[in-house]
Amino acid sequence: MGAITNVDLLWVGLAVAGAGTLGFSIYFANSRSMTSRAFLWLALVSIAWSLANFSSARVLNPLTLIWLIRLVIFFASWLVFALLILALQFPSEELVIPRRTFFGLLIWTAVISLVTLTPLVFETVVSILPTVETRTGPGVFLFAVTVFGYIGTALWVLFKKTFWGEESVRQRTELILAGFAVSFIFLAIFEFIFPAFLNDPILVPYGGLFLLPFIATTAYAIMRYRIFNPRVALYGILTFVLATATFFDVLVSSSVSIVLYRSGELVLILVAGILLIRSMAREFELEEELKEINKRQETLIHFIGHEVKGFLTKAAGVFSMLDEGDFGPLPDGIKPVVAHALEDTRHGVTSVSDILKASNLKRGTVSYTKAPFDLKAALAEAVERARATAEQKGLKLSFTAGDGDFTVNGDRGEIVDHVLRNLIDNAVNYTIAGSVDVSLAREAGQCVFAVKDTGVGITDADKAKLFTEGGHGAESQKVNVNSTGYGLFIAKQVVDAHGGTISASSQGPGKGSTFTVTFPA
Repeated sequence: MGAITNVDLLWVGLAVAGAGTLGFSIYFANSRSMTSRAFLWLALVSIAWSLANFSSARVLNPLTLIWLIRLVIFFASWLVFALLILALQFPSEELVIPRRTFFGLLIWTAVISLVTLTPLVFETVVSILPTVETRTGPGVFLFAVTVFGYIGTALWVLFKKTFWGEESVRQRTELILAGFAVSFIFLAIFEFIFPAFLNDPILVPYGGLFLLPFIATTAYAIMRYRIFNPRVALYGILTFVLATATFFDVLVSSSVSIVLYRSGELVLILVAGILLIRSMAREFELEEELKEINKRQETLIHFIGHEVKGFLTKAAGVFSMLDEGDFGPLPDGIKPVVAHALEDTRHGVTSVSDILKASNLKRGTVSYTKAPFDLKAALAEAVERARATAEQKGLKLSFTAGDGDFTVNGDRGEIVDHVLRNLIDNAVNYTIAGSVDVSLAREAGQCVFAVKDTGVGITDADKAKLFTEGGHGAESQKVNVNSTGYGLFIAKQVVDAHGGTISASSQGPGKGSTFTVTFPA
């Protein structure tokens, strides 16, 4: 392994890799944002400026050198323009700079940058060795006024946003202001004043190093305040680390062939990293869009569900009054129709209630009123409530409970409605013939409630869906047409909220199933 002799080249490589990966990471994270576009332009110009800066310190031909120096200040004009636009725009996504102001600055920068390519700014190279000396023209003062005017304005804008802006903006800009100030104090002194007025360009090759404070603080601000998607920024940082490591290998390479090989690796890493950042940014953007669509959909379902539940509840009330004879006895032919309509309407209310309950659980708007209650008594009531339906189907419904105290602390209504009754009703509904056995016991400080049936059983494929939102088994609705797929999902959420567990087991289709719930005693 060779020794590192090109330390200045190492700093240029760090600056180029850092500016490139960060610029593309931010841009691809939100390509529609004007702040993202301004930052990408700043990154690209920084790269061009850093490379021209380094090259100007490595040539000995006077003609080549004067043109490289002119390119340095050409890119410097666009660099400070990008900084000013970023400061004015940050952190807004929409364009906030008046169009006349923007195009005025753009035209003026274009004129100044073209002037820098003429002898009006740098006339010629006077000498190269032992140090580079140049002869400047009158245009250098116009260039200086533009550069310091842009930098001063950008600093003032960031200063105002940091100390007098809105709270959210102040937090985001304070770190960037600090990095901006440090970077461009060094740049102004060592990249402009020293070579232009003192004819001392010894620190010119380290221009990339002077950009690192601004790049580092901007990256930290992005990660800390989530200005852009932090996961995209993370891929950018990973690309930067890999590129830097590869660039280090280039510097210590001992032969031309190895240098070329590792340089190819560096280019491949940068290109692949940028493409990966672009791909992941698009994926994260689609993910955010999907979340927003789901949120709107849930809100719409919640609204429609409430409306439908209200209509069904009113209809159930009317059918109930008719069925109970509040408006007088019904004709024999009408009474069964009313009874059937009442049953269907109540099923409808239950289905809509389950959907609304699941929505509220997902949104975190369900609260529980917990108090000690007798789980054994509550379970006995739930079994008796299901007995009539079981007997109509010819099923044997049994309930056994051990001795002792079965007091649990929880929301009795939620546990009874969505756990006890739900599991017992499911067992009855999904059992064609045979029995449903309900049991309650105490084991290791837990109240263990189990429902075992001889019903349709559960396939291995269906087990994964049991406690998911809307999770229907492949054959479930053939047996129970009123199933919404939300009952077990709600049961699990209620059990989890009370510190318990819920599980299901089955030997396969047609071999019944057992659902087991535990609550802390």
